[in-house]
Amino acid sequence: MAAWSRVWAWVRSAPLTYSWLLVLLVTTLLQHALPLRRLRALLQKDSTNLHHLTTDPIRVLIESLLWIDGRYWWPYLVVFTLFLAPAERWLGHLRWLAAGLICHIGATYLSEGFLYWAIQEAQAPPRMIDARDIGVSYFVVGIVGVLVYRIAPPWRWVYLVAALGIFATSLAIKRDFTQLGHFSALLLGLACYPLTRRSRAAVAA
Repeated sequence: MAAWSRVWAWVRSAPLTYSWLLVLLVTTLLQHALPLRRLRALLQKDSTNLHHLTTDPIRVLIESLLWIDGRYWWPYLVVFTLFLAPAERWLGHLRWLAAGLICHIGATYLSEGFLYWAIQEAQAPPRMIDARDIGVSYFVVGIVGVLVYRIAPPWRWVYLVAALGIFATSLAIKRDFTQLGHFSALLLGLACYPLTRRSRAAVAA
């Protein structure tokens, strides 16, 4: 019972993280239940692609966060618990949400802007205007960047080098708009330093 009490106390301390995770569980179950054709149409409708960012940006920027880009939910339980929940406990709900949305929206526009340039330069086919782009990864990677300021030196620099190395290597290997989005989200998370200042002062005190 004591262990469950500690788990429940942890969950209650990060309500936005775990409420979002519950929504993702429901939509993942829906993904498994829907016929493939209908699922593809649904995910396409909520994609933050060039077409939707031009015609209905607010809707797709929100609704794309309600789906995972994959079949399995449990890895998100691990990632949310390791990164998003500690960040929400540290920053508070509003600053956590602000930092994540800055990274999600900024990385989406940077990556899709690159894709638009690639289409214009004939480096990518025109059909990529309607490319499927859903999921929570830009938000999550942005929070990974923000957490640099939660870690005390010298481990902060180890964490920073590891994060930059992982996402820079992924970008160098794959070189597509999604990997650019991940790397951009990390940099935007690092740029969210002003949102962490009060939390850093509280930790130091």
